[in-house]
Amino acid sequence: MDTFEEIKATFFQECEELLADLEAGLLTLQSGAGDAETINAVFRAVHSVKGGAGAFGLDDLVRFAHVFETLLDELRSGRRACDEGVVATLLRASDVLADHIQAARGLAPAVDPARSAGLVAELETLTHGAAPAAAAAEPVPAPEAPAEEPDPLGFQPVRFDLDALDAAPAGPARWSIVFRPLTAMYAKANEAALVLRELARLGEMQVELDAGELPDLDALVPEEAYLTWRIGLTTEADEAAIREVFEFVEDDCRLEISREAAPEASDEPELDIAALLAIAQGAPAPQMAEPAAVAAAPVPQPETRPVAPAPAPAPAPVAAATPAPAAGQTPAQSTIRVDLERVDRLINVVGELVIQQAMLSQRVQESGLARSSHVALGLEDLELLTREIQDSVMAIRAQPVKSVFQRMPRLVREVAEMTGKKVRLITEGEATEVDKTVIERLAEPITHMLRNAIDHGLESPEARLAAGKPAEGTVRLIALHRSGRIVIEVADDGAGINRERVRGIALSKGLIDADAQLTDEEVDNLIFLPGFSTADSVSDISGRGVGMDVVRRSIQALGGRISISSRPGHGSTFTLSLPLTLAVLDGMVVAAADQTLIAPLSAIVESLTPRTEDVHHIGGRDAVIRFRERFVPLIDVGVALGFRDRQVEPSAGVAMIVEGEGGAQVALLVDAIQGQRQVVIKSLETNYQQVDGVAAATILGDGRVALILDIDALVSSTRRRASRPEHRMAV
Repeated sequence: MDTFEEIKATFFQECEELLADLEAGLLTLQSGAGDAETINAVFRAVHSVKGGAGAFGLDDLVRFAHVFETLLDELRSGRRACDEGVVATLLRASDVLADHIQAARGLAPAVDPARSAGLVAELETLTHGAAPAAAAAEPVPAPEAPAEEPDPLGFQPVRFDLDALDAAPAGPARWSIVFRPLTAMYAKANEAALVLRELARLGEMQVELDAGELPDLDALVPEEAYLTWRIGLTTEADEAAIREVFEFVEDDCRLEISREAAPEASDEPELDIAALLAIAQGAPAPQMAEPAAVAAAPVPQPETRPVAPAPAPAPAPVAAATPAPAAGQTPAQSTIRVDLERVDRLINVVGELVIQQAMLSQRVQESGLARSSHVALGLEDLELLTREIQDSVMAIRAQPVKSVFQRMPRLVREVAEMTGKKVRLITEGEATEVDKTVIERLAEPITHMLRNAIDHGLESPEARLAAGKPAEGTVRLIALHRSGRIVIEVADDGAGINRERVRGIALSKGLIDADAQLTDEEVDNLIFLPGFSTADSVSDISGRGVGMDVVRRSIQALGGRISISSRPGHGSTFTLSLPLTLAVLDGMVVAAADQTLIAPLSAIVESLTPRTEDVHHIGGRDAVIRFRERFVPLIDVGVALGFRDRQVEPSAGVAMIVEGEGGAQVALLVDAIQGQRQVVIKSLETNYQQVDGVAAATILGDGRVALILDIDALVSSTRRRASRPEHRMAV
C-alpha cells in the first residue's frame, strides 16, 4: 500500500470515530440533554468528515456533508431552533452520511441518488425555509415623514442603513494574524506549513517567523512547539473565512486575528455618524474627531474609529482558552494505531510463553528440587512476570462494547419505521470492556435480538395504549461484568412470550411431539429451534425461519450461553453470557477417570469431600448432595463425559460446587484436585468438533492436551433432566 492509500485508510478509520461521536451527540440532543457544546461537537464531526473527504476528492460525500454542515451551523449560531423534528432529520442524515462513507470505502454500493437528494432537499428546507436570517437581512424601514407635512424645499425622503455606512469600504482588507501552534497540534499530525498554504489561497500574504522562544540546543525538547508566525494578509474574505482555515487546529494553537486600520488615502474629512444623527435631530453638531494615528508596532493593532470611546475588543476565544504550555510539559494522553494482526501475533507468542513457563515449572517439580532453591525461586519470579505480561497484552486487546452499541440506534430507527412502532432504545454499560475478538462477533446476535424484540416483543402503539402502556415501547441494551464473564441483556417492555402460541407453532411444524410435557422455560427455548418463526408473513424483518437459532449458534461458537426470562404482559429479557477473552483462562486442574481436566476458576464456589450420609439418589439413579442445608445435583464428571460407565463412590473423590450463569448450582465429582493454573485456550471446535460438556482445550506443561469443562452446559443438562416428570420423586 502506497503512502496515499495509507493516509486514506487512516481517514476512513477516523470517520468511524467521527460517526460514533456524531450519533452520540444527536442522541443526546434527542433526549433533551444536549447543550451548545453538544451541537458544536456534532458540527465538528461533520466538518471533519467533509474536510478529509475533500482532500481525497470524494465529491458525493463532500456535497452531502456540506449541506448537513450548513444546517448544523444554523443550529449552533442560534438562527435555527433545535427541535424534535430537526433532530429526527439530522439522525436520518447521519445514516446517509455513514452510507456515503461506506460507499467511498468500497464496502457498500453507491447511495441511491434519489434518497440522498431527497434528504438534501429536506436539510436545505430546514436551513433556509424557517430561518430568520433572510428577514434579518432586510433593512429596517426608517419612519416616513407625514404626508401632510411635505418638505418645503421639495426633497424626497431617502432610506439608508446606518450599519452599511459604518461598514468597511468595499475592496481588499488588510489583516494581521498571529499563529502560535501548541505541542498538541503536532501530536495530532497537523502541520503548520499546510495551514499557511491554505491561508495563502485567500489573498496576498507576507509571513514572518518569530523564533524568539526557541531555546538553546541543549535545552531543546523535540516534542515541544516554540515557533510563532506573524502574518499579514490582504484579502476580500471576511474574518469568518480566515478563521475557517484554522478550524481544524483552533483548539491546539494560539490565534489572534485583527483587522488593520485603513490607511489615510486623502485629506477629506471622515464621515461622522454621530454628527449626522445630531443634525437630523436638530441638535448642534459635535466637534469632529481627528483621525486616530496608527502606532507603529511589529503587530498592527485593530482598526480604531473616530467616534465615542468603545470597550476594547475581546481577545480571540481560542487564544484565551488555550494557554501556552510550559517548557517540558507532558502532552495530553495520546494513542497509536496498530494493525490487529500484530496484536494477535503478540498474544500468540505470549500464549506460548505461558505454556513454556508451565513446562519449566513441571520439570523442576518432577526433578525434586526444594522450593527454596535458587532455580525454584527464579521460576516463581518468572511466573509472576509471565502473568503480568499476559494481563498487559490482554488489556491491549480489551475494548469497550461501545463500538457495537453505537451501531444499534440506527437499526432500531429503521426497524421501528418499517413496523410502524414507536421505540426508544436505552443503552447501559457501554464502557464494559471485552476482548476484541468477542466484540467483533457480538454485532450479529445483538442485531437479531433487537429486531426480534421490536418486531415480536413490542406491541403496536394502539395495542399498548389499550393495555394501559405508553405508546412508545422501550428496549434496553445492557452490558456488565459478572463472575469473570461479560453479560449482554436485551430487554423489552412488550407483551412477553405467548407460550400457547409458541407451543402450537412448534407442534404444527413437527418440532415437538403432541404429548410432550414441557416447562415454561422449555417452551420459551423453542424459539431457538431451526425453522421456528412466529411471524405471520415474510417481510424484510422476519418470517423466513432464521434468526434466533442463528443467535444461539453464534453465542455457542464463542463459548457462551443464551437464556430467556419472560413475563406475559410485561416483556422479555434475553441474556447472553460470554467469556471476557478467548485467549486465556484461570482454571482449576482436576483429574477424572485418569483424564486431566480444567474447571474455570470463576465458576467454582467451594470444594469439599462428600460424606456418604450427605449423598442421596432420586429414583435410584440421579444423585444429589446436601450442601448448606439444601440439596444440589451431583454429577460424576467422568461419567458425564463418557470416560467411565459407572459412578465412583462419592466419598472417594472431591466435589466442587459450581454455579452456572443463571445462578443454578451443581456439584461436580472428580477424583482429585491438582492445583490452580492459568491456561491458554485452544478452540476444540476449530481443530476437532463440538463436544457436549466441553468448552475448549489447552496444552499442559507436559505437552498433553486437557479439556476445559463447559460449566453452563453441565448445569443446563442437569436442570433439564430434573424437570422431566419421571424424575420428580421424593428423596
